[in-house]
Amino acid sequence: MTITTELEAPAAVWERACSVEELEPSWGEALLIRMRQIALFMIGPDEIYAVDNLDPATNANVISRGIVGSKGDRPTVASPLLKHVYDLGTGECFAQPEFALQTFRTRVVGGFIEVEVLG
Repeated sequence: MTITTELEAPAAVWERACSVEELEPSWGEALLIRMRQIALFMIGPDEIYAVDNLDPATNANVISRGIVGSKGDRPTVASPLLKHVYDLGTGECFAQPEFALQTFRTRVVGGFIEVEVLG
């Protein structure tokens, strides 16, 4: 008999979010995937980001209503409440490093956006 001491990490799965046509460039949309609110942003035709919709500074689900911009070549979103600016690729908060958004990988399959989440 073999005993394993390491816990197996949950497998990541791809969940269909919406069609590409449902998104407007530089405008956020909130989605509910596996009982979690996720903010989806299409910056360009091949540039789609998914982050937690929960603002870590206020605990309000508002990130999808944030202002999209950039810092250099890094796409960003500013929270609509306290205006903290987050990097859409990494989730990093530029002003206060103790705050961060969880990020999720995205892909387009057959005209639909899929988000990678833990199973």
